[in-house]
Amino acid sequence: MKKQGLILMLCLMCALFATKGMAQNTIVLREDNIDDIIKAMTVEEKVGLLVGSQEAMMPGAAGNTRPIERLGIPMTILCDGPAGLNIEPTREGTDQTFYCTGFPTGTLTACSWDIALMEYMTSAMGNEVLEYGADVILAPGINLHRNPLCGRNFEYFSEDPLLSGKMAAAFVSGIQSNGVGTSIKHYAANSQEINRRENDARISDRALRELYLKNFEIAVKEGKPWTVMSSYNKVNGDYTQQHHGMLTTVLRDEWGFDGIVMTDWGVKEGTVKAAKAGNDLMEPGRPVEMERLLAAINKGEISMEEIDRNVRNILKYIVKTPNFKHYKHSDKPDLKAHATVARKAAEESIVLLKNGNNTLPMKGNEKVALYGITSVDFFGIGTGSGEVNTAHVANMQEAMTTAGFTLDKDLAEYYRSCYATQTATEKMNGSAIDKRHRAEPTVSIKAIERQAQANDMAVFVLGRTAGEGADRVVKDDFELTAIERELLQNISMCYHKAGKKVVIIINAVGVVETASWKNMVDAILLPWTPGQEGAYAVADILTGKVNPSGKLAETFPINYMDIPSSRNFPYTWDMTEGRKGERKNVDFTDYEEDIWVGYRYFQTNNVEVSFPFGYGLSYTTFSYSKPSVKAGKEGFTATITVTNTGKVAGREVVELYVAAPAGGLEKPARELKAFAKTKMLAPGQSETVTMKVSAYEMASFNEEHSAWETAAGTYQVMFGASVADILATASFNFKKAQTWPVHDVLRPVKEAE
Repeated sequence: MKKQGLILMLCLMCALFATKGMAQNTIVLREDNIDDIIKAMTVEEKVGLLVGSQEAMMPGAAGNTRPIERLGIPMTILCDGPAGLNIEPTREGTDQTFYCTGFPTGTLTACSWDIALMEYMTSAMGNEVLEYGADVILAPGINLHRNPLCGRNFEYFSEDPLLSGKMAAAFVSGIQSNGVGTSIKHYAANSQEINRRENDARISDRALRELYLKNFEIAVKEGKPWTVMSSYNKVNGDYTQQHHGMLTTVLRDEWGFDGIVMTDWGVKEGTVKAAKAGNDLMEPGRPVEMERLLAAINKGEISMEEIDRNVRNILKYIVKTPNFKHYKHSDKPDLKAHATVARKAAEESIVLLKNGNNTLPMKGNEKVALYGITSVDFFGIGTGSGEVNTAHVANMQEAMTTAGFTLDKDLAEYYRSCYATQTATEKMNGSAIDKRHRAEPTVSIKAIERQAQANDMAVFVLGRTAGEGADRVVKDDFELTAIERELLQNISMCYHKAGKKVVIIINAVGVVETASWKNMVDAILLPWTPGQEGAYAVADILTGKVNPSGKLAETFPINYMDIPSSRNFPYTWDMTEGRKGERKNVDFTDYEEDIWVGYRYFQTNNVEVSFPFGYGLSYTTFSYSKPSVKAGKEGFTATITVTNTGKVAGREVVELYVAAPAGGLEKPARELKAFAKTKMLAPGQSETVTMKVSAYEMASFNEEHSAWETAAGTYQVMFGASVADILATASFNFKKAQTWPVHDVLRPVKEAE
């Protein structure tokens, strides 16, 4: 009995200890116990949390964070964007579809100059992120439009950092209003796709601060994104994802970012250096990255304090996510309602570039000869990770027919047949459909002559697409192809001879050359890549149902080589040129144009352009009056009264440019410092617009002192309809100079030495 009692007692003690052990292990993640969770984690679990995984993901998702079930840490799902959620539309085992809305792309929505519109659009986009069960959309892309040939420009907003940053902040706010996150990307200077994983962007400290980081700074401070994605490339010798100065000193210490930093999708050797620099999450994640971190911990190359810091950042992110909060997503967002939102966003953003003799709006009942293969194969969005799997993308044939136009039947059938033949040929050859090089069919001049007699006018849809992994080129892309030029010339000649008008629709991912042919046509409409409903938006503007109010977010030059960065962009790249490590613009790119990007260069140097930054026409006219500026030590407030002086209702974008006093740092002739868009103004109606600019927002960066400086002196304030069309001016005197010192951590290596 004694022996049995002893055994029973031992069993009870074991059970007691086991119960205590189980109790200790029942700690689960809450918003208020993150530090306790970190203490409870094993080293292996911590390292695993810093490295993503592609296991058990939502079909089509880009990546995820690893779950730790015993601590109640769920997996979170990361999906591509930024024109809409990018996931697979079908799944095994169900007939249900998971299509998403294809919204207008960044380049178009920036042309709206409308913060409220951006939030309205992205709140709908964010609802799809939520209802399809994702936690973060990898968007927006906000890299600067340094050069029009960058293949991913359609994802990005503008050549101007203020406009880009403000639109990005609104994008973030709209998405995150749904309780899901964003990842602003690609931080930073991802200005070309050629050799994007290794290219070293060599940029002056000033250009980095004033241009390539300023848009991110605005987005971080005003939008407060959950995550930031570090780019593949190097900046001044260091990979951005391993750049402590960029990821910690600037992003966190100076700007106050408190989310997580994740890598772009790819594995680099410097995993440990990236983690030490403040790159919290390695995506898409590989076992070798965990092995490197564990080895580095054992060798003392990275401290547990640094590991815990990154883990803490990720846990702080996780507790905000829908997956942590056990949100029961429906998989059924209101796609019909979101299509209406996408159409509205496109309508408010499309730019009218030319309207000779009031060619537009049309009556809506005309007989129209609709030219161009892109009239059938309309580009709603560019290619690559920025694509969206939509149920349908409207094309111009169906949109114009729906709007009431009568299309030339034989011509429309000809283009449908050409498109079908091209598609069938590519499939038969076993290759994917190459939208980047869709061939424009020829139309004989005799056929055009007949069509000019049989129809009321001609509309030619000019198409260009591009995307992730490759840049555009000058010949047959930035410039018209020989077939396109001949077709345009023949259309212009035949229709004008018949006393009829010609309209061009530029359905393109980026800037195209227009100076050599714009005088051949009567009207030019620019919808860029306007999303799945964009063709309907174009038709609404053609008929006057919608009055265009978009304005250019970048400059259209006369020639490609007029752009300063064109001297250092790999548009003629050849793998055989130079030795490895010495191929300029491939292994490295010198940003020799410095701060002279876009209108900053053209306006300061009086270089003629085809269409200036901020330019866009309307079906009505506006006048500016009563300019006023009130200044104080914190900055200034500017007001202007805008009046609709035309015959139809419309909206006007007011652009506020500032010219700094002479002396000190060399500065652009004028820089955009604020903007506003009026409400819909009826004929004769006025609105007084107010814009505020802080002293810090007026500052330029002084490399010598590593400080932002706003000089004392007289500032000219210009209210413009574009950067080249100033309609009212005022001035103020800033009495005392102000400075904001920052850390000297971005200087190019060759300068630092």
